[in-house]
Amino acid sequence: MKIELAKTDADVLACYPVMAELRPQYSEQEFVEKVRRLTTEHGFQLAYLDDDGIKAVAGIRMGDWLPTGKYLEIEDLVTAEAARSKGYGKALLHWVIDYAKQNGCEIVKLVSATHRVDAHRFYEREGMPKTAWMFGVRVAE
Repeated sequence: MKIELAKTDADVLACYPVMAELRPQYSEQEFVEKVRRLTTEHGFQLAYLDDDGIKAVAGIRMGDWLPTGKYLEIEDLVTAEAARSKGYGKALLHWVIDYAKQNGCEIVKLVSATHRVDAHRFYEREGMPKTAWMFGVRVAE
């Protein structure tokens, strides 16, 4: 089992089948282009766990925030449905937390949609309690 950051378009494309389980709105080409743009413009990175194939993927980015200082945000974390409950998501989450520590972050945070109850249980079990409510309004049609 290895966990790495996607460095090439081929790496990103290899992550697509797993990420598409969470983000099915993107075609393969759109996904690669979107990740490339987010990486260039916003410091986004795609981490993946490979164990005879990609089993789990996380989209992450670092920033600095007035309330907490430097942070790493997990934008997406998904384990392939056929690979769930085998420790892959846990391994990737803890790799991301270690990566944040190595990069001087003070906090790891994420936002999860309210209907993802199983994901919430997972995050809380892994030491990430709910700490805030997020509010939003769509402004584009």
